[in-house]
Amino acid sequence: MLEARGLVKSYRAPAGATIRALDHVDLRVPAGSLAVVLGASGSGKSTLLNVLGLLEDADEGEVLMDGEPVSTLSRRARSRARGRHLGFVFQSFLLLPSLSALDNVLLAARYAGRRGPEVRRRARELLAQLGVLEREGHYPPQLSGGEQQRVAFCRAVLNDPPVLLADEPTGNLDDANGEVIWRALRDRAGAGAAVVVVSHRADATVGADAVYRMHQGRLGPASPMPGGGAS
Repeated sequence: MLEARGLVKSYRAPAGATIRALDHVDLRVPAGSLAVVLGASGSGKSTLLNVLGLLEDADEGEVLMDGEPVSTLSRRARSRARGRHLGFVFQSFLLLPSLSALDNVLLAARYAGRRGPEVRRRARELLAQLGVLEREGHYPPQLSGGEQQRVAFCRAVLNDPPVLLADEPTGNLDDANGEVIWRALRDRAGAGAAVVVVSHRADATVGADAVYRMHQGRLGPASPMPGGGAS
């Protein structure tokens, strides 16, 4: 389970004003569920994801995983927690252009201290599931946007993280490639992960278990998704 309690995060604007990106945000995402946070650009949803993913510190509040506080850990301990518990899918893919598709996926295992033929077999299995195994030796500049995002998704889930965070994962994709990624995200939740997706697109709610709306740093109440569909 992923949980946030009373998260507050503020930034200093260039003109000197203070912008509150997170305003006492509470969120609870059980294992095996997909939560979608909708909001316009600047609403605070990406900041929320960064705090949940231990990439940024909150000014107040805490993040818990399986009931254990993780946001107050030391920097080194948080890094270990990210490697063990978290997978990230970003809109801009963030693949290393000097590495092949397969080696980009394997980076996740190396960060977690995992090596060997079993890890390589699992990486190739994921590439096959996402339909890009034949591109395993190609480099990111040789891949389409949809192929890059599929490779990035494989990297995010290689270590089978119990929490998966996705920031506008289909923002740079056409509808066909976007559906591949959405299906993969729903499958991860179905396999037991707690999945959080932030998006500005209302159609991102299809298949979600709960939908939240973010506005000016505040998270609105969850909207249950009867029957697994969008309301």
